[in-house]
Amino acid sequence: MTGAVQSPLTSEQISVWLRGLLTIAWADGHFDAEEQVLIAELTQEELAPQVDLGSFEAISGEELAAGLGSDRRMAENFLRTAVMVAVADGVYSDTEDAKLHQFCEALGVRVEALSGLRYTLCARVEVEDKDSDTGTVSQLVPVAPPTAKKPHLDPLQPVRHWLDGLDIHDRRLARFLCKMIPPQCPFERDIKLFGHKVVHIPPLCKLNPLYDQLVGLRFRSLSYLADQCGEDVSPYI
Repeated sequence: MTGAVQSPLTSEQISVWLRGLLTIAWADGHFDAEEQVLIAELTQEELAPQVDLGSFEAISGEELAAGLGSDRRMAENFLRTAVMVAVADGVYSDTEDAKLHQFCEALGVRVEALSGLRYTLCARVEVEDKDSDTGTVSQLVPVAPPTAKKPHLDPLQPVRHWLDGLDIHDRRLARFLCKMIPPQCPFERDIKLFGHKVVHIPPLCKLNPLYDQLVGLRFRSLSYLADQCGEDVSPYI
């Protein structure tokens, strides 16, 4: 039996929020088919059935800002979840970075902590691969940071602290995060496109410097569903 907890987000806002997360997830064009199916099921069956992913279109910054409104706290919480989605596979790409900062500008929110993420930037390049029928394979390579001098001994510490400030106050969003963030460190794997390997991903806990924040977010989402909403969270464990 679920508790009668009223969400501060309207159906329109949660729909816009999730479209924003999907836009980030597909920003680099390499969101694999298995993950696309998972998010499609989550969005259409549980969270925002009015969003038709069969004709899904990336949301613009202007649409996002109009849909979420002028609440700065809500905007920051959206951006926190967007960062989590961007780094969920352990790779922060240049295209994800560009989209994220576009959203920041549209929402009128300046988050200084996000500059640290750029020290983890990767760009996708085509390199020769003798094992590929096409002769090339896509690889992610580190990109030089925007400044030569790091502002902190650990440039990611400010963004870790900022991400830990995320509030969970919507059961639909909590469910989405519980299912999108794996309950344990995923094994290493190869991402394939049309039967050919396009990128190799090491175990997420070894690759992702923000893995602890992902785990913490999942735990807070589970706690919200169990303690505040009275939901059975065993399907997520």
